Amino acid sequence: METRCFCLLLVCVLSLNHATADNGSVKKMKMHYTGTPLLKFQICVSCGYRRVFEEYTRVLSQRYPDIRIEGENFLPQPLYRHVASFLSVFKLAVIGLILLGKDPFTLFNTETPGIWLWAQENKIYACMMVFFLSNMIENQCMSTGAFEVTLNDVPVWSKLQSGHLPSMQQLVQILENEMKLSAHMDSLPHRRA
Repeated sequence: METRCFCLLLVCVLSLNHATADNGSVKKMKMHYTGTPLLKFQICVSCGYRRVFEEYTRVLSQRYPDIRIEGENFLPQPLYRHVASFLSVFKLAVIGLILLGKDPFTLFNTETPGIWLWAQENKIYACMMVFFLSNMIENQCMSTGAFEVTLNDVPVWSKLQSGHLPSMQQLVQILENEMKLSAHMDSLPHRRA
């Protein structure tokens, strides 16, 4: 019975993975044939770059009404995402143990540390400390500092490489140059191989 359940679960996961992979390729094909340029921002939302992205979007949409502008969160490396997810769950478990007054160290036959005894005596302070410290570490794990800009999947700006955000003037100049180059390349005669 367990083998059948495992096989059924495996088939469901593989079919879901296959279905999402197919949807991604269809989406890319649709974007490829739309004909309008796509300006894509990948930003670190936890760094506060959302407001900068919204301001740039507003100005660029007025200046270039034919460009589609998209934005998304630039995700950190998987290891950091998993650490942040683990801390999120671990934080809740520790807070629950503190509030319930349980001692998890007795399960391991070890002496209860003094900090746990303090946490049992000062539950509100301990819960707040666990909550805020773990949130600080989670935010640090999820923060990438990224502000990456691509035009039709071609990188045009990277804060990770340059170390700073582009000014509006820099971004407009880059877009002008890229669009002129693209228009020039489209006007060249195509050679047959």
